[in-house]
Amino acid sequence: MSSANDSDFTAKRVTRQYVQTIEAQPSVVHALICPVKEAEWLDGWDYDLIYSQSGVAEYGCVFTSQSAGEQTIWTITKRDDVTCETEFVRVTPGSRVALVAIRIAEGGNQTSRVHISYTITALTAAGNMFVDNFSKENFDKDMQFWEATLNHYLKTGTALPQSDTEHWLNYGADQSRPQEDP
Repeated sequence: MSSANDSDFTAKRVTRQYVQTIEAQPSVVHALICPVKEAEWLDGWDYDLIYSQSGVAEYGCVFTSQSAGEQTIWTITKRDDVTCETEFVRVTPGSRVALVAIRIAEGGNQTSRVHISYTITALTAAGNMFVDNFSKENFDKDMQFWEATLNHYLKTGTALPQSDTEHWLNYGADQSRPQEDP
């Protein structure tokens, strides 16, 4: 497979999965999987809502986010409030496309199990570099912070401060991951 810009380009793909335990019922957690609501619980979340009939997450919602100097375009391709499932396609132009699937299930004792899957496909050599750096360790660290901050928000109503918002889910060659605990 080749791109118009580089006949030697072969796209790389990686899938990472993580399961969080969140201290709330699935419907409560699912309502927070939303670009608007995420700004309440994720420190540094920088987004612009482009299109939503309801003003929150819904099928067909389009928004952009900024992180580490990159703009990413998101589209919600599935939103089911009954089964507590949301899926996104996110495109970082000149780099990569990602399929993001979130499924929230009853976890018992007033908790939820949040199943998160990211499948990232490079669009360019820069995207391949991102895929190469998208290690299980780096992804798990971000998902653990997401889990901690969501649980913190549900307990306190405030976001847990993030020490390095510019590295959130950004693993390019110039992005070294700090090894401190959140």
